[in-house]
Amino acid sequence: MIDHIGFAVKDYRHSLEFYKRALMPLGITLMMEITPEQSGGGSHAGFGKAGKAYFWIGTGEPTERGMHIAFNAPSRASVREFYKHAMAGGAKDNGPPGLRPHYHDDYYAAFVICPNGHNLEAVCHQPEKDLG
Repeated sequence: MIDHIGFAVKDYRHSLEFYKRALMPLGITLMMEITPEQSGGGSHAGFGKAGKAYFWIGTGEPTERGMHIAFNAPSRASVREFYKHAMAGGAKDNGPPGLRPHYHDDYYAAFVICPNGHNLEAVCHQPEKDLG
């Protein structure tokens, strides 16, 4: 298992607001922000839940190639909300909310390309009837 992941972003403040908005429907929030004075260099922000920051962004030289990052979604509705918020925040569509049965029967996901060029996915593995 991966404990956490982090990468440099093109525009820290814009990215901070984008991820706050896009990840909120998944229950993922900004857990901490580290200033240049604290880090001895750049700014960093850690997002997560249940007291654990596991998704980090920061200043620096962004990667040239996009990554694929999939976030576990608690419900299909939260996948739809993730997509809506990400698109409103400037993401590009890379696959609207829907079933992807080629993975498995209940694989419900949405994909966007974030402003930093990464393929973000929100995925729920639960059948609709079990979600309440």
